[in-house]
Parts: sequence; C-alpha cells; structure tokens
Amino acid sequence: MSEIRLRFAPSPTGYLHVGGARTALFNWLLAKKEHGRFILRIEDTDVARSTQESVDAILEGMRWLGLDWDEGPYYQSERFPIYKESVAKLLAEGKAYRCYCSAEELEKKREEALAEGRKPKYDGTCRKLQGELPGKPYAVRFKSPQEGVTAFDDLIKGTITFNNEELDDLIIQRSDGTPIYNFVVVIDDATMGITTVIRGDDHVNNTPRQIQLYEALGYPVPRFAHVPMILGADKARLSKRHGATSVMAYRDMGFLPEAMVNYLVRLGWSHGDQEIFSMAELVEKFTIEAVGRSAGVFNTDKLLWLNHHYIMNGDPQRLAELLVPFLKERDVDPAKGPSLPAVVKTLQERAKTMLELADGAVFYYRPEVVYDAEATAKFFKPELPSLYQALLAKLEMLADFSHQPIETLFKEFCTEQGIKMGQIGPPVRIALCGGTVSPSIYEVMEVLGKEETRRRIARALEFVKAQG
Repeated sequence: MSEIRLRFAPSPTGYLHVGGARTALFNWLLAKKEHGRFILRIEDTDVARSTQESVDAILEGMRWLGLDWDEGPYYQSERFPIYKESVAKLLAEGKAYRCYCSAEELEKKREEALAEGRKPKYDGTCRKLQGELPGKPYAVRFKSPQEGVTAFDDLIKGTITFNNEELDDLIIQRSDGTPIYNFVVVIDDATMGITTVIRGDDHVNNTPRQIQLYEALGYPVPRFAHVPMILGADKARLSKRHGATSVMAYRDMGFLPEAMVNYLVRLGWSHGDQEIFSMAELVEKFTIEAVGRSAGVFNTDKLLWLNHHYIMNGDPQRLAELLVPFLKERDVDPAKGPSLPAVVKTLQERAKTMLELADGAVFYYRPEVVYDAEATAKFFKPELPSLYQALLAKLEMLADFSHQPIETLFKEFCTEQGIKMGQIGPPVRIALCGGTVSPSIYEVMEVLGKEETRRRIARALEFVKAQG
C-alpha cells in the first residue's frame, strides 16, 4: 500500500475556526497513525480577502494545538502557472470550452429557468461553438458528463451518488484568467499526491464535480471523508453569536491546548466510553470510520470540565510558564515573589481556566494585601490583636516552615488559647490573602515563607488596632 498523504487547506480570510481546527486534527491524527504525511496548504486565491495576518493566525493556531506539518505551507497564489497549464490541457483535449456568455446573459438565463420552475443550471449555449470569438472575453467551462451518475464511497457517510444531468458545466477559469476553487483544489491535491481528503460536509456537493475533473485530467481519485458540521446549542451552525469560535480566543480565555484537542476530537469521534485521551492515545486509537455521521454540538461546560482536569493534573512548572502572560496582564511580575510553580501547586486543584489560576495567584505577589470589607467586618473582632500577637510569637519559634509543622502549630495554638480553628483561621486567611477564599492557609504560608507571612499578619494586626 502506498504512503497515505493528507492535507489541511484553510483559506486565509480570518482566524483558525474550531471547525477547521477539528478537520486539521482528524487529518493530522490519521497521518500520524498510518505513518503518512500531513501537508499544510494555504488556499489564498481570493486575493481581495486573503491577508498575511490571517495566515499568521492560522499558523499560530496550528502550532498552539501541536499540529505540526510535514510539508508546506504551500500557497495557491504561487501555483497559478500549474493551473493555467491544466486549463490549456483540457481545452486542447476538448474536455473544456470557452464560454462567451456575459454576466448579464447568465443572470437572464437564471431568472428564466427559475420562472419556468427549472433548476438554474447553465444551458450549454457555448458548448457546441466551433472556433473562437477573437477579442471577446470568455470564461472556461469544463464539459461535465451529461448522462449517468457520479458516485463515491465516503469513509464516514457511505456511498453517495449524484445524477450527472443535475450538474452543469462548471466554470474552471473566470474571464479575468483566475481559476476557481473546485478546479485548483483538484490540481493541488493531485499534484501533491493527496490520497485521502478529510473535510467538512459542506463540501459534499463539490465532490462529484471534482471527481469528474480528476478523471478528465487522468489523475487517481482520492478517498473522501466528509465530517459533519459543529453546531451551537440551538442546533444552528456554530458562529460568533454562540460565543468564541476562534481557537486562539480559547487560548486567551485560559484554555489549554491539550484540553481543546481532547474536546475537538471527541466532538464527533468516540472510542468506547473513554473521555480523556493523551495525544499518544489519540494517534493509536483514531480511525476515520469511527467518526459519527451526526453533527456535534459545541458544549462549553464539557470543554471547561476537560480544561479543569488538565490543569488539576498538569505539571506545575509548565503551567507556571503558561501563566506568566496572564499575570503580566494583571500587572504582576512573578519574578518578584514566591516560586510560581509552588504557587500553581496550591491553586491548580480548583482552577478551571488559566484566567482563574492567574486571578488566584495575584495575592501572592501584591506587596500590600487589599482586605475585603465584608470579610473584615465579619471576622476582625476586638480580641483579634491579642490572638495575632500570640500567633506571631509562636510562628517565630517554628524552625521548619512547611505545611505539616504549620498545621500542627495551629492545632496546638487553638488548644492553648481555648479557641476553635474557625476563630483564628479566617482572620489569618484575610491577613494573608485579603479574603476568606483561598487555598489551605498552611500551603499559603509555606509558599509565602516565614518572613512574608509574619509581615502580612503584623500588618493586619496594625489594621485591626487602627480600626479601634
């Protein structure tokens, strides 16, 4: 069996959409599983809408997801001579013809067909023309078979059949000399040796035309797999009105690439009841035949659940590196304070996103804790200064300032003072963090260290005294 070759071919007219990312992922996984090649091609023939900014955004999204490519990126805009050569070949072999019908004439034909209840397909006016009409602009049309059927076995949807009489003669080159999508995609896939085409099912109706072009040009026809669309909660096609649709927007919202990959692959593909997969497991277990025929519904709550799993079980060092930009957005310099991986370890069990992780880490690095007014009103009692002072004295004597000895110290302190943990724990938490929600105060104190812990409690002591 020959080497399997797959491609992802986005148009650079915007960001990398989650639907496009899933298509890229399916192609990438199958290429890796079958030890084949994954090719990246940029379909930038729409010069008016294609931008370098969009190209950069697509490449950034691919790299963030970890979808490296073996060849490319190739750019259609650099391949026009190849397309023109193929147009000339079809014309010379009588498999295409020049169409001199103007846009106005074509529109009139369309309106007449609709008025008569006919399908508005081209009526073949120029198909039988002999010779050329010098000086008159023309498009080039492919002579589509007018009888029989064009069928293919879709790897996801099964056999799909089209009656050729329903297909009109496709324009393959516009009157300005530029080729159209359905033509250039065939030339590109054929000349790049693509053996399997995995793409969205909005391309199903393009497939019979493309198969006819493969055959007319003498190219082998690849296998096709058309992936169902991704829908919003209202079962409409996923769009901006459902929320973010850009892959990089999810990065900026604090999602991890492994969570996004895991979620996207499960949005249409399954392997038993397993929900969480490493990339290595996906490569091992993925098959295109296991992709469902029904559209997937994007569920942000499920993505959050996966993201929480990967944060909770992530390597603190890696998470710390990813966290730095989010902290800088909050005017926090993680170099000026406790070890960031140590901070992450205290927070990752609860955080669902990197944004939450960043918000939770801020208090560690603020030189002056901002106290929550409601919390201080509830827990800063008149007897607190004496308790703070006694606790400071006890903390001063602690040699091993780590989690377990600190917890033991608090238990002993409560016994000695005849109080419950609820009387000293919240005030200490407020002193250290500013509010009553934080990781374990024993963990917080260990990360802050003895000197910073004592400084914060001493400052809270002065604050309580000043309140009278």
